[in-house]
Formats: sequence, C-alpha cells, structure tokens
Amino acid sequence: MSRILVIEDEAAIRRVLVKILSEENESYHVEEAENGFIGLETLKKDDFDLVLCDIKMPKMDGVEVLEAARKIKPEIPFIMISGHGDLETAVNTMRMGAFDYISKPPDLNRLLTTVRNALDKKELVVENKILKKKVGKNFEMIGNSKEISAIKEMIDKVAPTDARVLITGSNGTGKELVAHWLHQKSERSSFPFIEVNCAAIPSELIESELFGHVKGAFTSAVKDRAGKFEAANKGTIFLDEIGDMSLSAQAKVLRALQESKISRVGSDKDIKVDVRVVAATNKDLKTEIEQGRFREDLYHRLAVILIKVPSLNNRRDDIPVLIEYFSEKIASELGVPQKIFSDKAIALLKGYDWTGNIRELRNVVERLIILGGNEISEEDVKLFASK
Repeated sequence: MSRILVIEDEAAIRRVLVKILSEENESYHVEEAENGFIGLETLKKDDFDLVLCDIKMPKMDGVEVLEAARKIKPEIPFIMISGHGDLETAVNTMRMGAFDYISKPPDLNRLLTTVRNALDKKELVVENKILKKKVGKNFEMIGNSKEISAIKEMIDKVAPTDARVLITGSNGTGKELVAHWLHQKSERSSFPFIEVNCAAIPSELIESELFGHVKGAFTSAVKDRAGKFEAANKGTIFLDEIGDMSLSAQAKVLRALQESKISRVGSDKDIKVDVRVVAATNKDLKTEIEQGRFREDLYHRLAVILIKVPSLNNRRDDIPVLIEYFSEKIASELGVPQKIFSDKAIALLKGYDWTGNIRELRNVVERLIILGGNEISEEDVKLFASK
C-alpha cells in the first residue's frame, strides 16, 4: 500500500485531491493536512511514499515545507500544487528537489500520471539504496567467529553516522575491507570512496596528493590539480597507513577535520569539503605520539570510533570458511574447477602460525590450487604450504 499525504489549505481542493486518489487505486492510503505546520509534523511522525503540497499557504508555505522535509526525509518525492501565479516558484522547487508540480485546478490525467511516476521513482530509490548497502563481493568480510561478528555489528551501528573511524590491526588483516563496509553501508554510498595509501606516497608529495596544488606551486606543477579530499566530496576518504604521514600533512588534515576546509598547495584560497574520514594504521599511534611522530590532537579527532581488526591467529575458527571462499574465488579467476580441501588438510592449515594473516592464507590457497591434486590433501599442504 502506498501512503500519500496531501498538504493543502483550501478545503475544497484538498477534498477533491483525496477523493481522486482514493478512488483511482485501492492501494493508495491518503491522509490530509490543512496547513504546512500540520503537514510537517505528520511527516515527522509517520512514513509516507509521496507528498502533494500546495505552494501558497499562510504561516508556512510549501517551499518551507519542502526545504524542511528534505532535511529529515530526503527520499520522499514531493509534487507541488501551484496556482497560476506560482508557476515560477513551482519550477524553482524542482531545483530544490521536488519531483514535479501540477497546476490548479488539477487536470485528472496529469495528476494521476504524475503520482504514478513519483511512486515508481520512490520504489526505485528505495531498491537502489538497499542494493548499495549490500557490500560488493570484492569487499566481503568472510567469517562467523565472535571476533569478526563483533566488528560487523560495530560497522552496522557506526556506518549510518558520519563519525570518524580509526581502524587498527596488523598488515593483511583486512583493514581496508572494514573501510569499504563503512562506506557502502553509509548514507554516502552513492558518492566517491577515495583511498589514499599514505605509506606509498613520498612525504614531499603527500600534501599535493591530498589537497591538490596550483600551477607553479613547485617545479613539476604545470597546471592546477585537485586533491583527494576534493575528489571525495560528499563521500568517504580512506587514509590507509596514516601513521606514515608527515607532520606537516597531519597539520593540514587536522584543519580539514576541524573546519571542513582545505587549501591547495601554493594557494591561500579555502575550499569547502564535506568528507567523512576513515583512517587505518598498523602502528601503535600512542607510541608514535610519545616519540613525536604523530599529533595527539589529530589522533583524538580521528579516533572517535576505534575498530581493531584481529589477526588470523586470533580468529582460527574462520579459517575453514576462508579456505572455501578463496578456493572458489581463485578457481573462478584461474578458469579451473574448484578443488576440495580434505579435513586433514584444513586441520593442518588451521594450526599454522599465520604471521601474514588473511593475505598469506589466500596466497597459500592459490599455491595449493595450482600445484596440488584434485583434492588438496594433508601431503599437499606439507609439500607446498610448508611454514
């Protein structure tokens, strides 16, 4: 059933709209509000699939209702109802996010067609939102151990917010997967996810990479260039290995977090950015702070939420399901049949010391699929996965 709210101060027009919609489709549940204030309060309390809203109303007009509603429930389509003198305003409301407008007195066919189209769009938006919140297969977090389940639960709580997250853990544990999950399950998922490996960029170039530069800022700056923060606007920037970032770059990141502004290298002009920052490191940042290599104020800005990703040795119960997942994925990539691992082979692998964590396990599974028999045996493991 589609729930429709009609906000109209003229009782006669309101009754006509309610009657037309109710008689057109039995699945339409239509409610009414006699002014903008009541309409907005009704929207806050209940969920609706569509709003028909008059533009010219006393005290609170339709433009104000639309503007307020877009902040609390941006997914609800609005059809604006305009008098002859309100057409220019009606067009402007579409720039503000309204779906369409209809003129008074309403033409029956146009009204019903517009309502059906708006409801269809709402359904597509909801479906798209659900799909985007499903994490892509390339970034699945595999495992059901209590350690990994706790992280998944934490992500579900934190992702819908804009809270900054600091992810810690050893190399190869899957910190980048956590970052992708946080983005893909957030309200920013339709906007960019920009990843920056701070350890892979020379210290003299990190500021330009993050904040961009203007022509002539340094020898090789032959033209203006936007940085990663600008590229990530409205989305998420993932600062991987942030413990390797230079102190001067840290100062600029701190300013970006404090003021939501950045400036390109060589420029004094401020650029507003709306970015969620997720950071990761394999270092103990508190030790780095004590040794003067990391700013304490930046640490506290980043570590609103702390997520520690466990080593594979601390989640051994996930090893069998990880082996199955990697076996299927690697076989598909190589174009060969998936191989089965014997119970003894799995038990042997489960007992290894995985210093390289999940990344090392994946490499071992790939080696066994290439070099092992049709069924991976204990002997294959001893021969090709010797530790």
